[in-house]
Amino acid sequence: MQISTIGLDIAKNVFQAHGLDENGEAVLRRRIRRGDLLRFFSRLDPCLIAMEACATAHYWARELSAFGHEVRLLPPAYVKPYVKRGKNDAIDAEAICEAASRPGMRTVPVKSAEQQAVLALHRTRALLVRQRTALVNSLRAHLAEIGFVAPQGVKRLPQLIAVIDDPDSDLPALARDALKTIADQLDKLERVLRDIDRRIVRWCRQNDAARRLATIPGVGPITASALAASVPDASQFKSGRHFAAWLGLVPRQNSSGGKTSLGRISKMGDRYLRKLLVVGVTSVIWAARRANAGPAFAWARELLERPPARLVSVALANKTARVAWAVLAHGGTCRTPSTPAA
Repeated sequence: MQISTIGLDIAKNVFQAHGLDENGEAVLRRRIRRGDLLRFFSRLDPCLIAMEACATAHYWARELSAFGHEVRLLPPAYVKPYVKRGKNDAIDAEAICEAASRPGMRTVPVKSAEQQAVLALHRTRALLVRQRTALVNSLRAHLAEIGFVAPQGVKRLPQLIAVIDDPDSDLPALARDALKTIADQLDKLERVLRDIDRRIVRWCRQNDAARRLATIPGVGPITASALAASVPDASQFKSGRHFAAWLGLVPRQNSSGGKTSLGRISKMGDRYLRKLLVVGVTSVIWAARRANAGPAFAWARELLERPPARLVSVALANKTARVAWAVLAHGGTCRTPSTPAA
């Protein structure tokens, strides 16, 4: 049988394949065990294989591409409308096959193993930061119950640790032992986070795209490396606005009948990248508020005179995303203006 398109519904152990010939007729419906998947596709003539861009999809895409197949990863939200009725693996595989045949269907670029490794480093760092926040909040709450209060912020943490380490403080012995365990965990987390940051900075210096992204104001090694690893091919976006929309930094539209209605930002993209951009431009806003800020922050100062600062930070994040797309798509670096904008 001559197969032109295969929709593959991937899972942990059992995979479902749905194949079509050149006329669009179903010629393949098969369940495949994980251990037999590569052997099965190695025997097929090169064809189009479509999968949802979910867990393990990038790994299978790289493995199947090695056999000469064309692999396309489809966003799961774009496949859902093609599910006819019910929910099982065979129906999902058929819906993937149908969605892949649409001419305007958008795809997700396949990431390399190196890019996935960098993103794994970022996810590990984000997890440890959340754990650190939870430990700091717990330490602060327990000490506040006993009467020891310090200003908020991780930088104020040494004041709380000093209370635990001070043998002359009024902290009860049982509380001191319990909180010393939290303090030790925080110390370990800090050392691990510093090591991860060094690894990210080292990779950012070695990667050309990340080095160029780091020239954008408000984009440091963390944001630059995350963008470079998350966007393998910037040419898939038609413009910087499409890239900003992919990150969820544009207003959500609810327009009809020729009447344009814009709401809050859509927040439909990668939450981690969007957070990094917003946090990064917040530092730009702090720099713009200083009296000796350079002409590069003139646009930010003009915005701060009208809307709230948080709205300005989202607007600057949108602009930063567009600049990042230009750097990734066209090469070069970000050149800050030497004179104030007109």
